[in-house]
Amino acid sequence: MTGGSSRVRTGAPGRAVLLRAVRGQRRDLALGSVLGAGHQAGEALVPVLIGVVIDQAVAGGDAGALLGWLAVLAVVYVGLSFGFRFGARAGERAAERSAHALRVELVRRVLDPRGGAENGRLPGTLATIATEDAKRVGAVAMAVMIGISALTGLLVGAVVLLRISVPLGLTVLAGTPVLLWLGHLLGKPLERRSEAEQERAAHASGVATDLVTGLRVLKGIGAESAAVARYRRTSRDSLAATLRAARAEALQNGMVLTLTGCLIAVVALTGGRLALQGDISLGQLVSAVGLALFLLGPLEVFSYVNADLAQGRASAARIADVLSAPPRVTSGGARPARPVRGAVRLRGVSHGGLRQVDLDVAPGEVLGVAATDPADAAALLRCLGRRSDPDSGVVELDGVPLNELDPAGLRMAVLVADHDAELFEGTLHDNVGAAAPGDAGSGRIARALAAAGADEIVRALPLGGDTAVGERGSSLSGGQRQRVALARALAAERPVLVLHDPTTAVDAVTEARIAAGVREFRRGRTTILVTTSPALLAVTDRVILLDDGQVTDTAPHAELVRRHAAYRTAVLA
Repeated sequence: MTGGSSRVRTGAPGRAVLLRAVRGQRRDLALGSVLGAGHQAGEALVPVLIGVVIDQAVAGGDAGALLGWLAVLAVVYVGLSFGFRFGARAGERAAERSAHALRVELVRRVLDPRGGAENGRLPGTLATIATEDAKRVGAVAMAVMIGISALTGLLVGAVVLLRISVPLGLTVLAGTPVLLWLGHLLGKPLERRSEAEQERAAHASGVATDLVTGLRVLKGIGAESAAVARYRRTSRDSLAATLRAARAEALQNGMVLTLTGCLIAVVALTGGRLALQGDISLGQLVSAVGLALFLLGPLEVFSYVNADLAQGRASAARIADVLSAPPRVTSGGARPARPVRGAVRLRGVSHGGLRQVDLDVAPGEVLGVAATDPADAAALLRCLGRRSDPDSGVVELDGVPLNELDPAGLRMAVLVADHDAELFEGTLHDNVGAAAPGDAGSGRIARALAAAGADEIVRALPLGGDTAVGERGSSLSGGQRQRVALARALAAERPVLVLHDPTTAVDAVTEARIAAGVREFRRGRTTILVTTSPALLAVTDRVILLDDGQVTDTAPHAELVRRHAAYRTAVLA
């Protein structure tokens, strides 16, 4: 996806994200803006007070007046310190809360049961959008507050200059809009390059995440050099995009600073000429020059604000792209019946390699599904878990089509446990109990561990179930991770449980024990085992043979072994 196409598609939603982030922190923004504006107004008054001191105390040699005006300056500086401290705190709070709100919104969209946000994006890309892009958009709140403060300082300085001399004030009032307009134009290349920079950085992060996740596999097949070469190319592209963005930002800042210096020079020259002509006093000249130097700060701030807004708009467009991603499946409004009986029916389902599949699963039945083509098994799992809707036909739960059910409610009734289910950072017990019902006690979790053959893992770990398993279960072997993931699926106690090859990484003895444990644990609840494991298929009530995308036969495991060569090849080979 190119930066240009992204802006065409998400420009308006991107602006909406920016506005939502700013409006959501109105209170802190208002407080920060008021305090910041007061601080800038006080900064503008400092050179004015110094000019007054020169005219009324220094020029006249009045020591009492000098002490009095110095006391006034001291009070002004105390106010400046107070305004800066608490104004900056309010601004930072608004920025961090805006970023936090966006992160929560992004995570909610990614976890939406309807799916779709992850389409075409690596996990690392989504992580970068939820962190770096959200941070940049949150920073817009601080930029808005600082911009308001700088504008206040600029207006106060201009008003004071008008009172000192109309030509000086008009010079500032005429030059400032021109500077702002030029700064906006100079920010356009930065916005484009900043978007490209974030795209490349997110892609590099996604590739790095994939490489780290598959590190063991890469080492096992000796593909480290190819992986390093791939990441090196991706990282170089990201570096090039970052350098282009940095050059654009440096050019913008340099040009704005140059133009600002020109304006300040004009103000100083005009004030000097008026002083020589006697139109303003010495103190007023000092005030005018001091104000001209002060105005350099607010005008530089506008350059910073423009850069932040340009980067914020680019990041907001990327966030909007995720938030507005179309769902993979439509959302029905019905809830599964209570209690869920667990009757599953497929009528004329075609999806992927599946062709006109008809299937009935009775409530409480343990059904095996053996597919001669793994792609057909994957297509069936997508339909049962409603990660995708069938191209034709219908899948029903207790007589209600799945597309009429609310996806979140469906997830509480039907759990599809994938073969490659991941573990999370935390303890083994935390992982197993993650989806368990709120009233599930330790005894229920212990039963799930035993049924999955994971109780021996608990006994072998130094802290038992309280042992941390590491990110993605990195401290466990492949077979151990698989058994803990199976225990988690069992502990969830869903009315309908679909298991996909849950024992591929365990030995034959353990597999037989797990098969018996799953059968016993799921007694009375609908269970579908999509697998080619003879040990698991042997404990089912019956097995569906899925060959060439169609249901070829249904019978107990032993009967299918006897009468189907395709079944023997898939299951016993």
